[in-house]
Amino acid sequence: MKKHEPISKIMSTHLVTVHHGDPVSKVRQIAASRGIHHIPVVSGDQLVGLISWSDILRVSFGDTFQADERAVDATLDHTFTIEQLMQKNPVALPDSATVKDAAEILARGEFHSVPVVHGTKLVGIVTSTDLIKYLLEQM
Repeated sequence: MKKHEPISKIMSTHLVTVHHGDPVSKVRQIAASRGIHHIPVVSGDQLVGLISWSDILRVSFGDTFQADERAVDATLDHTFTIEQLMQKNPVALPDSATVKDAAEILARGEFHSVPVVHGTKLVGIVTSTDLIKYLLEQM
C-alpha cells in the first residue's frame, strides 16, 4: 500500500445524503433500494451526522414480521426522527487525508464508513469496502 496515497483515490464523491429534517422512512427507502449502508446527514452542504442501515434495523421490526413497507415507514416516521437515530458529530477526515488515515480509523472497528470534509462541507465518504477494494488493487 502506498502510505501517502490521497483519500480522494478511494472516496466516493457521488454522495447520497439525507437532510436532518427528512423522515426516517426516506433513509430506509434509500438504503433498501440502493443497497447503501451509510448515509451522511446534512444541513445544506454541512455534515451534521451519519445514519446507517444498522441504525434503521435496530428500531424496525418490519422485516421480522413481514409487515407492509408503508406500515413500517409510517411507524418509523411517527416514532423516530433522523436526529434521534443518527450518530451526531461523526468522526470525519479532511480532504487532505491519506488512505492510511482512513485505514487507521476503519481498522479500529468502531465504524464502517468515514465521511470526508473540506472544512465543514461534505465532499466524500470512504467505506470499509472502498478500502478493501483499494488493497486488492495493490496485490
